This record gives sequence, structure tokens and C-alpha cells, in this order.
Amino acid sequence: MADEKEKTVLNPSVGADGGQPILCTDTSITDPPQDCNDKFPEENMEELLRKMRRMNDPANLFTVTMRELYETVYQSRPPVIDGLLCSGTYLFAGAPKVGKSFLVAQLAYHVSTGQKLWEYDVRPGTVLYLALEDDYQRLQERMFRMFGVEGTDKLHFATYAKQLGNGLDEQLDKFVREHPDTRLIIIDTLQKVREMGGEAYSYADDYQIVGRLKQFADRKGLCLLVVHHTRKQPSGDKFEMISGTTGLLGCADGAFILQKEKRTDSAATLDVVGRDQPDQRIHLVQDEVRLTWDFDHAERELWKEPPDLLLVKLSELVTVERPVWSGTATELVTVLNCDLTAIALAMRLNVRASKLLNEYGIRY
Repeated sequence: MADEKEKTVLNPSVGADGGQPILCTDTSITDPPQDCNDKFPEENMEELLRKMRRMNDPANLFTVTMRELYETVYQSRPPVIDGLLCSGTYLFAGAPKVGKSFLVAQLAYHVSTGQKLWEYDVRPGTVLYLALEDDYQRLQERMFRMFGVEGTDKLHFATYAKQLGNGLDEQLDKFVREHPDTRLIIIDTLQKVREMGGEAYSYADDYQIVGRLKQFADRKGLCLLVVHHTRKQPSGDKFEMISGTTGLLGCADGAFILQKEKRTDSAATLDVVGRDQPDQRIHLVQDEVRLTWDFDHAERELWKEPPDLLLVKLSELVTVERPVWSGTATELVTVLNCDLTAIALAMRLNVRASKLLNEYGIRY
């Protein structure tokens, strides 16, 4: 039913237009716009000329006011794995042979099939796994051991790729154009795609390499998961053990650290930090036969945002049976019987537009 509703109400708009751009102003739910042939008042023309002169000034610093921020709708992508992995660029670090490749293969399989991962809901999509330290025969054995013969056409493997700045950008771009539903790209490992330039890297070099990957991920609205190693030296902050400078983590949207107390242990901890999710520590146990990682427990329960009553009311207004509502903000206030002014309602919907789309399948 949920899938059917999303397909039905995805294209219609709650506002007066038939489908808004990603960035739009408060014309979303307001009175109909004036006739395009109407002349601008003289003061509006003067203000427009002032803005044009300011934008053309090389010393101009572009800013937006808090009101302008609220008057704009920013559409964001939903998480790839709820509470665990969002769009953006993540580092996945751990000691050599600790089981990183098995865990990222597990992530790849679950995203490509849409199967729930442990306690976390998954949004399915195409996955590209650059297994640059493996060959296809080893991949075949690993995936068969972990998941049997039930394959999927949504999971793509490559054992060779070019380096960043030397063709990888174009390869990834072409793959995403050919597979527009791509949600996750895994690069295993970072060192394999770095430009050759010696073993010593500076903060600026590390920041730049992740920055280039982040620009790609943000532009395409997907998740890039980059496998990397940790240093041998222990640290009070586990994320300081990521090999290289702090420029890697400083630019990334988040990171995972997989650790065992002893290499022979089957138990491990997965520490997670990120801009778009709470910090957490997950305790895992590796199945000795299949080598998949099983969930044992998390050290704290994930915080979940309580339902937004305004969005709940909208989901009751726009349904599969009534897939479109169109009108002004003033009319919507009346229909919803909410204690908000028309302007406050429009701004609130601007801010919550992504949540309305991602959780209720309603496009505002």
C-alpha cells in the first residue's frame, strides 16, 4: 500500500503548480502569481538593478537571510540505510584482514536487494562495488559463501578502475548515467584510486582527495563508501586511528571503524559517526561458516523523531483516493484547521518538504 501511494502522489503537487523545482521560493502554496505581462513597479525594477550590480561586483559575498532560507525548498535524498548510512561520502576503516571487505559486501548485497540489515531498514537501489584488491574468482567464492546462489542484477562488481584525476571520475559518472537508480558506490580501497605521488600525504592532500569524492557523491545524490586502513598506534579517539591525516575525516560526511580486541575473535565493534546520524557503537559477531556479520546489540537505542502532526494531517488530506490538493496557503490553513498563519504554514512546509516526500510520498 505504501508503494502504491508513493507512485500515485509523487508527481502531483500540494501547491498551485504541477511540480516544483528542487529550489523554489514561497510561491509554492500562495495566491496565484500575477500575469507575466504586468509591469513591475518602478521600485521593484530599481531593487532588481541593485541586486544585479551587487552580483557582478567581484568583491560580492553571496548570502541568504534567515527568511530567505525558510522561503526555499531544499530536496534531500532519504537515507540509504535508516540510522546508519546516508547520502554523502563515508570512510570505512579497520585493520588489515579484520573483516572489512566481508562487511562492505554485506552492505552492498542488502542495499541492492532491499533486504533489512540487522535492525535497520534499507532503501534499495543499484550498487557498484569496486573490489580493487580482489579478483572475480575470489569475489565469486566470497559472495557464494555469504549469500548462496541467490544473485541480483542490481549489484555490479569491478576489480579494476582508473585513478582519481586520471579517468575514475568519468568512469563513475558514466556508470551512474547508465544506472540512474544508483544508491551506493563502494571503493575498496582508497589507496588504489589515489594519484601516485609518494607515500607521504599532507592534510591538504587528504582533504582534497575526499573532497573530490564528496563533490561527486553530492552532485549525484548517492552514497560513496571508501574503504581504508587504520594505524597500529592506539588512540583515545578511535577515529584518530584512521591512517593518514585528519583531513580525511575532516572532509568526509561520516566514518565507520571496525575493530576486534584480538584478531582471532569472532566479535567486533563497529563505531559510527556522521553529520546526518547520531554517533553509535554496534557490537557484531561474525558467523564462522558464512562469514557474514550478525547484529548482537547496540550500546544505545537510536533516537527517533516523533511524528510531525502537520505532516500526518497532510497525509490524511492527500491520499491514494485523493492524490492532489491545490490551493493557497490560507485555504490550506482552513482545511487543516491548524493554529498557524498562512506564511508560517508555507515556511514550515518549505523546511519539511523532504520529510513529507521521503516518509509520506507526497510532493510539495
